[in-house]
Order: sequence, then structure tokens, then C-alpha cells
Amino acid sequence: MSNALEPKDPAAVPVPKPSGFLTIFPSIMLPMFLAVVDQTIVATALPAIVAEIGQVERASWIVVSYLIAATIAAPIYGRLGDSFGRRKLMFFALALFIVASLLCAICKTVETLTLARVLQGFGGGGLMTLSQALVGEAVPPRERARYQGYLAAIAVSANTFGPIAGGYLTEHFGWQSIFLINVPIGFCAVGLTWRLKNPNVERLPWKADPGGLILFTVLVVSTLLALEQIQHVDLNALPLGAGLFAISLFAAAWLIRHENKAASPLIPLRLLKQPAIWRADMMAACHGAALVSLITFLPVYLVSVRGVSPSTTGILLVPLTIGIGSGSLIVGRLISKTGLTTIFPIYGMVVATICFVVLAFFAGSMAMVPLGILMLVIGGAMGTVMAVVQVTVQSVAGPARLGEAAASVQFSRSIGAGFGTALVATALFATLALKNPEAAQAFAAMIEHVKNTGPAASPVTQAAILSDIGAAFRVAFLLISTFTLGAFFLALTNPLRRI
Repeated sequence: MSNALEPKDPAAVPVPKPSGFLTIFPSIMLPMFLAVVDQTIVATALPAIVAEIGQVERASWIVVSYLIAATIAAPIYGRLGDSFGRRKLMFFALALFIVASLLCAICKTVETLTLARVLQGFGGGGLMTLSQALVGEAVPPRERARYQGYLAAIAVSANTFGPIAGGYLTEHFGWQSIFLINVPIGFCAVGLTWRLKNPNVERLPWKADPGGLILFTVLVVSTLLALEQIQHVDLNALPLGAGLFAISLFAAAWLIRHENKAASPLIPLRLLKQPAIWRADMMAACHGAALVSLITFLPVYLVSVRGVSPSTTGILLVPLTIGIGSGSLIVGRLISKTGLTTIFPIYGMVVATICFVVLAFFAGSMAMVPLGILMLVIGGAMGTVMAVVQVTVQSVAGPARLGEAAASVQFSRSIGAGFGTALVATALFATLALKNPEAAQAFAAMIEHVKNTGPAASPVTQAAILSDIGAAFRVAFLLISTFTLGAFFLALTNPLRRI
């Protein structure tokens, strides 16, 4: 018995003609790589940047500003691409990204660099959304999964490559080089995008929605800033975080009311109400929450509790990257051959949930090799989600709304990653503060790289502190397992089982 959704009107849905792999894949891969790598390449360069331009207390602005701008840009590019052509919008996004990268390299203050990063984020958000939508425009539905698997592998590789490249470029050529390297790569992406065909298809009518844009911007900015505040160790940041969350809830309620009445809404609520799409978007949010939380807190655990060196920690993340890339590629090919979709994340999320529970209870006693194998298995299980989510929303949305569908996934993943990381951080520090305030202070000092935190504690006290920190991480890893468990139920109940 099949639970697949019936096509709306097969005669009315044009099927894209298959094009050559070497024409399509490089043209969508390079813009995606640029956008993703720029989210992480700056992290390792931050110390050098603040050492030269000062204002270390505002260093986080350089990272957060890009994330906020990219998140806001995603639905805008999705909607504009559906109306005016995704290839044209890709050229605009690349041009904006290149110009903003040049501006970032010449900035002399944190404030101007933050503004340049906002501009760069407006370009990067378009690169991510349009890359996903162009796959749906150029590739037949069944073959999209294979390409989405490739893109997922590229995205994960870029996340891993970013900090390595950022450290190397900063050390040998200065922090400006992490932005200047985008210029030749960006022009190469322009040349590759030029090779894509501009299909003659029916476009959605466009009408500006300034009210929706303003409300959506308030929603994204207040939500991400609230999540950033919650991650602070200082409890004094919580009232500000709560106030920002209240603003975001008000903006969300007003946005929904406004978009339901708008003639050409920025946020396609009618599309998002479809069960297959909202479940897929929520699955992307849970997946982002689990994956980013793991990548964020596992290195902290290994360094602070296990005493592992940063280089060894980086090596342990390699199996995770390999697993995600391999899982995405395999699942993409299986979907292309069988047409099955949600069956893969159903089993994948069960495996991931079990692995996170194992990590919670046995990470303290596992040797590095078994821990690396566990990371490989987690990566493979997490790789079952990405291609399925994009293929699902694009199949249900139809060819006219590919941009809106891709943007909904990108937005959901970004918000899920931010919310999940903040929630895990809150649980981690709250557990420590309730169980052992001294351990909470010691852990905060570790995170902030403070060497002199007062009189040296006795070996017994140090052992007790490390034990309490390890127990708090057990809570954190168990919380991450609830994200993958949520993704499992969302996959299990998604009505689109086959394309």
C-alpha cells in the first residue's frame, strides 16, 4: 500500500530534460561551497582580526551578522527566483558576494566589517537557496535526489574545510586573505553558472510585500540574537534573551496574520501548510539542531573532560564528515533508483538516536578509535536526511515554486541549528550550576580560555569538577538524541513516501 501523494496534474507539470552532469553539478556546487565555507572560515581568523582592529567584545558580531543576513535572504531569493528566473538571481547573488568580500578585506573597524558581512550574508543566502532550486529546475524529479546528495556532501565538506583553510590563510597571508580568496572563486562560479540553460517556464507573478519583509526581518534578527544571548554563560544575559524571544513571538504572530492576507506573500504559508512540506522542514530543523550541536559541543567535551588536544579533536571530526558525505551520496542514489524517500531517514534517525545515547553514557570510557567509529556511524545516519528533505519539498511544491521550497528548508535548518545549539548550551550550564556551582565556574573559565581562575584546586576537587562536567555533558548528548528522535517521528508520519 503506497502512502505517496498523488500528482496534482501530470499534464500540467513540465518535467525538466536531463542535462549533462558536468554542466549542472559544477555550476551549482561552487556557489554552494562559497556560501557554506564562509560561515566557518572566519571562525579561526577571529583572533587575528580582533588583534588588529580591536574591540574583542564585539567579535561575535562578525559571525552572527552573516548568519542573520543569510537567513533573511533565503526566502527573498527563493521568491524572486520563482518570479524572475533563478539563473539571473544567481548572477546577482554572486556579484553581491564578490563585492562584499572585497569590502570585508579593506575594513578597519569591527562596525564596518560587520556591515560588510551583512552584505556578504545577503549574497551568501542567495547562493545556498538558488543552488538547491537550480537542481530542481535542471534535473528530473527522480534524479534530483542524486544531486541533492552531492550538494549535501559538498556542504559538509565546506563546513569542515572552512576552519582549516581559515587558519592556514590567516597564518601565511593575513586575515584579509580569507575574504580575498572569494574573488577568483566567485568569478569562476559566474563562468560556470553562465553555462546553465535559462528554461522558458511559467513564472509566478510578483508583487512587493514590504510589510512581510519587515516583519520577517524582525523575527529572524530577534530570534537569532535571543539564541545568541542564551548561549552566554552569564545569567545576566537571560532577561535580554527572554525579551528578544518575546519580540520574536509577537513578530511571528503578526507575520502569519499579514502573510495570510498578502496578495503575493514573501512567506508561502499555503505551501508550508501542506503536511509533507512542513514535516520535511521540521525534520531539517531537527537535523540541523542535532548536527550543529554535536559539532559545537563534542570538541569542547573532548578538550575539557578527556584532555584531548585540539588537533586530535579535529581528526575525530573527520569520520563524522566522511560518514555524512557517504550517507548523503548513497541515499541520493538509492532514491534515484527506487523512488523511496522517508524510509531512509526513518532507519537513519533510529541509528543516530541510539548512537547519541551510547555517546552520552560511554563517551568517558571509549578509546579514540571506537569513538572515531561511532562518529562515522553517526555521520552515515545523519546523511540520510538532507537529500530526502529537499526532494520532498520540491516534489510537492512543483516546478513553479522550487525557490520557495528550497528557501523553506534553508530557513528551517538555520533556525533549528541556532535553537538546538542554544538549548543544549542552556541545559549544559544549567545542569552544572544546579549540581556544582564551582564546576560551572571552572567550565566557564575553560570555555573562555582563562588560565588563572583563582587558587589551584586539589586533585580530589579537580576530579570531582571533571566528573560533574562529564555528567552535564551526558545531559547535553541525551538532549541531542531527542532532536534525532523528533526527526524520526517526522519522517515516519510524512505522507510522501515515494516520488
